Amino acid sequence: MGDSAPHPAPSAGPRVGSTSWQIRFYEDILKRSPDYVEVLMVLGGLYTQKKLYEKGLKIDERLAVLRKDDPIVRYNLACSYSLLNQPDKAFDALRRAVELGYRDLNHMQKDSDLAPVRSDPRYAEVVARMQGR
Repeated sequence: MGDSAPHPAPSAGPRVGSTSWQIRFYEDILKRSPDYVEVLMVLGGLYTQKKLYEKGLKIDERLAVLRKDDPIVRYNLACSYSLLNQPDKAFDALRRAVELGYRDLNHMQKDSDLAPVRSDPRYAEVVARMQGR
């Protein structure tokens, strides 16, 4: 018996657990259950992580229909619009998130997804509103 290790199996695609593998996994679930909200939320985050912003926006828009009064859904929608340089829509969604009860100002101020709109005066207005001014 030799000391050689067995050869690894040839790769048939993304390795299990990778972001690409997770995306395919969740996309397959949605083929069977297209309105599975929890899967949509995870998939939207994965798309954003992989910089697939347009796909992420489609997921967020779908979630906004399914969960129209969810502040987190509206916040994520604002982030998608921000990443795609659509500031008017981003602020509409962000204001709606705040109206619905979004209150995590600390996260909002650190969230890189909103970096494209932070220099807009409307961002300061949203922050002031969240701070009760």
